[in-house]
Amino acid sequence: MDIKTLHDADIIGITTAKNAFDTLATAFGQHVENWQSEVVNRLHNSQWTGTAADHANTRMQNLENELKAAQQEIGLVSRALQDAYDGFAAAQAHLISALDDAKTAGLTVAPDGGITWDNDPKSPTFAGHGAPEHAKQIQDRITAALNEADHADQTINARLGHLATNASNGTGLDSATAKADTDAANALQQIPAAGTDPNSVKGWWNGLTDEQQQRMILNHPDQIGNLDGIPAAVRDKANQTNLKNLIQDRNNQLKNLGPAPKQYLDPAETNGGPVENPDYTEWKRKRDTLKEQLAGFQSIQDRLDGKVDNGLGGPGSNPPLLLLGIGDQGQGRAIISWGDPDKAKNVSSLVPGLNSTMAGVGGGDAMTAKRVYDSAVSSAQINHDTPSVASVFWLGYDAPQLEGSGPSVLMQDRAEEGGAAYNKFLNGLRATHEGEPAHMTAQGHSYGSLVVGKATQQPGGLPVDDIVLVGSPGVGVDKASQLGIGADHVYVGTAKYDPIAMAPAPGMFVPGWAAVEAITNPDGLWHGTDPASQGFGAQRFSVADGSVGDSHDNYFGKDDKGGDSLPNIGKIVSGHGNTITREDPR
Repeated sequence: MDIKTLHDADIIGITTAKNAFDTLATAFGQHVENWQSEVVNRLHNSQWTGTAADHANTRMQNLENELKAAQQEIGLVSRALQDAYDGFAAAQAHLISALDDAKTAGLTVAPDGGITWDNDPKSPTFAGHGAPEHAKQIQDRITAALNEADHADQTINARLGHLATNASNGTGLDSATAKADTDAANALQQIPAAGTDPNSVKGWWNGLTDEQQQRMILNHPDQIGNLDGIPAAVRDKANQTNLKNLIQDRNNQLKNLGPAPKQYLDPAETNGGPVENPDYTEWKRKRDTLKEQLAGFQSIQDRLDGKVDNGLGGPGSNPPLLLLGIGDQGQGRAIISWGDPDKAKNVSSLVPGLNSTMAGVGGGDAMTAKRVYDSAVSSAQINHDTPSVASVFWLGYDAPQLEGSGPSVLMQDRAEEGGAAYNKFLNGLRATHEGEPAHMTAQGHSYGSLVVGKATQQPGGLPVDDIVLVGSPGVGVDKASQLGIGADHVYVGTAKYDPIAMAPAPGMFVPGWAAVEAITNPDGLWHGTDPASQGFGAQRFSVADGSVGDSHDNYFGKDDKGGDSLPNIGKIVSGHGNTITREDPR
């Protein structure tokens, strides 16, 4: 596709063809009805019986099925032509808009896409000092419009080619074929359900024209933005829209709560004792929940808007910050990425643990992923590689909280649910990655390491090359080899004074259990064998000893107290795990 072809395309002809097929489908439908009433029904109502009658009735029924199938196929041609018109019309409009803006800015666009302008400040047609930047923007818009037209051309050509083949070889007369074709056309208008195989989602998305894709993003940002198998840049665009919708919704709900009911019941109703009004209690509960959700969503919006320090300007300079997931399920969902995981050669996905919240993603917690990004970039540079990194902070589950969720940190139900979601997310990154497969690293901190462990036990395993576990209370298995990627690719960092590493947790909470646990599994932690133990069989890397008060949170270089931890993680993420500073297992 070139500029002149798209600009001059008479797409009205597509509408003319579409209308013709509509007319044909209508006329064909009338013929089917006439056949039914004039031939089939008369035959059924006749007194004709016997073998010949049975054969005739069977043939009539088969012919009726063929006619109905043909009618469906004709209708599918019309639908494909309508989608073609919509796709080409959108691409053409985008191109014309870019060309008009170029003319207004004093830029001249050549047929081959080259852009020139008057660069003489003394000339009456001087395009201005910002011309180079304007030209780059116009060039990008023109390229996008041409790509949009190419995409529409390819997808529609495939659909029409399939229908033409059916027509030429007679398969379009088969009821099953017509039904399958109709189902496929209908599926293009239906968003796959959450949890659908990411490769199937990718195929569905690629089967849409650009115009259809834009309509999906506009009309269903909450679904598109959180669907594994959708490209990262698209998810970011949809989620940024959905985030604004979530913020507006919480503000509206707070406004609609109305004034607070009186806090206490009248003394006469309670025999004189101060008793809180149930209406007030419920009002306050709703208000506090909405405020907490709003604060979390707004903190993420502030980070995306650059109102929060992202630690940019370091080794990783200014990577794009993408919002790959946002939602209000449970405690809230938020997934952000420094760098585009669809384009990076090295992709890390960190699962946080105990006390992680949506507000923390917008606050300082998610900076762990940014520090991993910077460390991996530094490692690549040291090893004379061209840095190409994406670092994801994945809060796609309800992390246990010390307050409000009881002993959930001792349970595995949240990890089971989170592990299934995390597995699907990483399979989605595999499906949408461009070019050669990325080197992918799964990371789990604290309870998040149990989530990673559970994710490895899903059907098909976890599609990663390396696993990093830090501050782990156990991962649900007793051997590194059981994580499915080979023990040599499982790396563990545990600080000497990390409380998680200092106590076999069952004994901390259930004294009678401690003795049994110590006998049956001296390396046991809350959720299986201690990953830092020799018996687990992973590679242990050096970290700072730390102190009981801070070591659990310092694996990612917070306050520069993590020692070798963050540099080692950066080496693993960048594909240089063989260069880590090692430490002997316990």
